[in-house]
Amino acid sequence: QVQLVESGGGLVQAGGSLRLSCAASGRTFSSYCMGWFRQAPGKERDVVAVITWSGTTYYADSVKGRFTISRDNAKNTVYLQMNSLKPEDTAVYYCAAAKVTTLQVQGYDYWGQGTQVTVSS
Repeated sequence: QVQLVESGGGLVQAGGSLRLSCAASGRTFSSYCMGWFRQAPGKERDVVAVITWSGTTYYADSVKGRFTISRDNAKNTVYLQMNSLKPEDTAVYYCAAAKVTTLQVQGYDYWGQGTQVTVSS
């Protein structure tokens, strides 16, 4: 069982930055594929960024060059650095853990409670 707790969301003006953190419980954190997802009102939950156990990363086209995912296995934590934020980045952001490498929402076994990110224009 893995428990995930996100933090770092908030309200920011367009062009600003935020750093999300996701703290994980469990001794096998380093073996999990970790992902950040987001869900805006009335929309489906979509992948934002993924980092595998070996450190390989993937980004949605909409955030490439602006967001950076990283992980610190010693601290059981995954981060999402978000720069040059846009109003369309407004959503609830979720951290998730998967036992296999996947970009699919359905492939993730554990989810955090979500943190709200609001970008004002």
